[in-house]
Amino acid sequence: MSTPVGRSVGEGWRALRIPLLVTGAIVLGVIVLMVATAARTSGPFSPEPTESSGAKALATLLEDHGVQVTGTESLDDAVGSGSDRALLIGPSGSLSSSDWRRIASSRWDHLILVRPDREALQVLAPGIENASSTLPAGSRSPNCDLPAAVKAGTVTVRGTTYTAPPEAETCYGDGVNATVVRLERDGRIVDVIGTQQTFTNSQLAEDGNAALALNLLGTHPELVWYLPQYESSSFDDAGKDDGPPLIPPDVRYVAWALAFAVFVVALWRGRRLGPVVPEPLPVVVHAAETTEGRARLYRRSRARDRAAAALRESALGTIYKVHGIPRRAEPTAVVTALAARTGLDPAMLYDILYGGPPVDDPALLSLSDALQVLTQEVARDGRGTHDR
Repeated sequence: MSTPVGRSVGEGWRALRIPLLVTGAIVLGVIVLMVATAARTSGPFSPEPTESSGAKALATLLEDHGVQVTGTESLDDAVGSGSDRALLIGPSGSLSSSDWRRIASSRWDHLILVRPDREALQVLAPGIENASSTLPAGSRSPNCDLPAAVKAGTVTVRGTTYTAPPEAETCYGDGVNATVVRLERDGRIVDVIGTQQTFTNSQLAEDGNAALALNLLGTHPELVWYLPQYESSSFDDAGKDDGPPLIPPDVRYVAWALAFAVFVVALWRGRRLGPVVPEPLPVVVHAAETTEGRARLYRRSRARDRAAAALRESALGTIYKVHGIPRRAEPTAVVTALAARTGLDPAMLYDILYGGPPVDDPALLSLSDALQVLTQEVARDGRGTHDR
């Protein structure tokens, strides 16, 4: 008759319920956090973070001057209906050509592109191209007739530069390329900005940075601050829009949450080495055999200095114990105390206990005999003192 050795259903549930509860709690916490922050934006050049790379100070400045700033990471919100508004598109994320065409066909009066990629420039600002060069950090004058730049004056700029067609206004450049470009087409204004650091929390108060930001971005009662994520599929090179992607963008958050939960459970349930556990030796080795084995090793390697040091250390241990001498006592103090109690010559005692290493095997044997005689004498002297 066979007996099952696997786990029963109850045992399996008891073993898995805690990991399942921990995983569920982590996933639930991440989902709640996602829902709570769904309307918020995050990351560099976001209007909400107060870190040095954020733009909370700029958003506050615009709101103080009557501009309603709406941060979003949704393309639908960015292209929503509404007139008399400006649309700012940050440098994060990645959009496909169909997404950029969707933005181009939406209703906006003023478009601000911060460090746009090549595809965005082709669709939204034709004629403006990335110059493949960066402007070193420093204060620069506008050197243009753009009113927003002329009013701001000198500005701290650093970043990507662009080439532009003759009809465009180019400001804050090196004489050939510029980092702020304005292009007007079809009754719309498109500003291309390659120096996002100018408008961040860390640099907004420098030079005329705040004035330039307010003059460029505060032209309309409403500013939609869009930080692109990963909206539609990037496999639409033919320009076909077959509807929404098969995998919604928010699924990546759930996938990261599940991966983190699995990682936590793996750490929790993983094998731990734990403390060292003592185990009995398979063979009992007597102390005498160990001593003889070490002596043979010393002899084979001609380590007379190590052998002499071991013998002297053992003899000194006996002397310390019998006469109550501290182990950290100086050699002269040990020799003086030992000579006073045994009546032996201090020079001879120093040579035996602290002399140089033996030069040959007979000298090592002679030292061993002298140490043995000394320890016996010390032991007798200690027993005599104890009897008295």
